[in-house]
Amino acid sequence: MHMFRKILIANRGEIALRIIRACREMGIRSVIAHSEADRDSLPVQMADERICIGPGASGKSYLNIPNIISAAFISNAEAIHPGYGFLSENTSFAQICQDVNITFIGPSAEVMSIMGDKVSARQAMVEAGLPTLPGTPVLRTLAEATEAAREIGFPLMLKAVAGGGGRGIRLINHMDEFERTFTVAQNEVREAFRDDGIYLERYLPKARHVEIQVLVDNYGNGVHLGERNCSCQRRNQKVIEESPTPILPRSLCDEMGARAIRAVQQVGYRNAGTLEFLVDEQNRYYFMEMNTRLQVEHPVTELVTSLDLVKEQLLIASGEPMRLCGKKIFSSVVMRSSAVLQPKMRIRTSDHKLV
Repeated sequence: MHMFRKILIANRGEIALRIIRACREMGIRSVIAHSEADRDSLPVQMADERICIGPGASGKSYLNIPNIISAAFISNAEAIHPGYGFLSENTSFAQICQDVNITFIGPSAEVMSIMGDKVSARQAMVEAGLPTLPGTPVLRTLAEATEAAREIGFPLMLKAVAGGGGRGIRLINHMDEFERTFTVAQNEVREAFRDDGIYLERYLPKARHVEIQVLVDNYGNGVHLGERNCSCQRRNQKVIEESPTPILPRSLCDEMGARAIRAVQQVGYRNAGTLEFLVDEQNRYYFMEMNTRLQVEHPVTELVTSLDLVKEQLLIASGEPMRLCGKKIFSSVVMRSSAVLQPKMRIRTSDHKLV
């Protein structure tokens, strides 16, 4: 296959700029699909071409699949990069791209449907040999959830099957909290993700949250690019990411990375992805979920490996064999610095009056 001549970017803001920069450095023309509200934004000004796909409301623009596909056809784009958020983990969108012979820069719709669903992802990773915490299948009624909660025991975590961003996640310490918390959380995720599926998982106190970045090409060749420690969180939202992690032995991180890449290869995963793990006080680790896309925090990995993950995505999606295979990426030889911690921080406010 040949490298793409033109790519449509179905996103906005920082990630849109990030993709435009990679395209420009690779000699690929970029088309930005934008809403009316973003017509004067920096990505729209920087892209080689621009197409308005609807009004400011994301449901009528960045989530409007027919308009985005039409924009790709009008501009003669060969591929679509979804960035993160919006349609980046939408299996219907990925399948439609495949059906109309437009390359979706990400995993196949089939694998995304497995790994993007937290319950089916847990089952797939168990079959691939990764450990998980005791948990349940998808629960949709209070009666079945209550019965499952008694079997797992308290404290436990209640989580949404779909979506992310910390929504639907609740820690429940006692049975007398369960009915109200389950009902509130289910209503929240139903409104946010149009899916009221909930699952329960045993709570792991004092856990560290560590994620592994992986890349797999279309021929099944894969590498892991080390870990990011994202244990510092507020309201289940990551606040600080750092790499390499100072809280785990290097040998343990290498083991987690090696097992992670073998697991995703087994399920046929392609392109960039991130596996998230919880690690207990005895350094036992448990697969939690997978993000089947590029993450907001990907620059942390880029800083310590000197790799451009967006360019790697484009090379993989175009059919190029991975050039990184056989190399030890996450080492002092390739890393820009094995001694200096590379952090990424998210600045948030919980009171708009303070802004």
